[in-house]
Amino acid sequence: MSTPQTPPPARPHQADLHVAGVDASGERVVVFRLAHGVDPVRALRGLGWVSEGVRDIDTVTDRGHELTLVYAVRPAAAGDAPAAEVAVPTDPSLVRAPGEDVHPYQRAAAYGLVHSDRGVLLTQLSETTNAAGRWTLPGGGIDAGESPLQALHREVWEESGQDIEDAEVLDIHTQHWIGRAPSGRLEDFHAVRIVFTALCPRPTDPVVYDVGGSTAAVRWVDPADLGRYRITRSFAPHLEAWLRP
Repeated sequence: MSTPQTPPPARPHQADLHVAGVDASGERVVVFRLAHGVDPVRALRGLGWVSEGVRDIDTVTDRGHELTLVYAVRPAAAGDAPAAEVAVPTDPSLVRAPGEDVHPYQRAAAYGLVHSDRGVLLTQLSETTNAAGRWTLPGGGIDAGESPLQALHREVWEESGQDIEDAEVLDIHTQHWIGRAPSGRLEDFHAVRIVFTALCPRPTDPVVYDVGGSTAAVRWVDPADLGRYRITRSFAPHLEAWLRP
């Protein structure tokens, strides 16, 4: 008789994600649920709308935990490129056991591009992650019942001990791949990252309070020195544009 395998640990609750498009008159012209693995901008384009940037994030908790990503949109014109199909990558080092199940997991998270007179706040990923040693923006998963803004304030405090103000939605990026979670669970992972810009008016020497979590170190970095840091692939291509005056 074969020995039963221990089931992989379950992931925490995640919000039900939706997308809304608002036209120039302020009317919501399109609303849909964001399916697993789908990029909201490509989905809007497939429905005949072109995104002109993130407008807001709506949070509803009285009938479940719902987050709606609100985009400014315009009707697609003849010269606009169609929505492109994108293949789902697999981690190059991934080794799958015969018959191993792949678990879909969609994770909404909030991150902050935090400015102060001491620089920009960066956190270094710990050995509990799959990108140990790389640097990223402070942030993390949105807990059940939280708004993205509440999650941002909590995560920045846990990872740096800093209080922030004037947070505004800057951008939303999605990423979809197949790989292993730190627990060893094989996942079809859909990351939805809501990025804010925020101000820290009274910066202090940063301290990691979430000891044993995903953050190994934290520091203020002069924007001119960002090129010396190994930034995660999630944010490295975008930082220059985000920091441009």
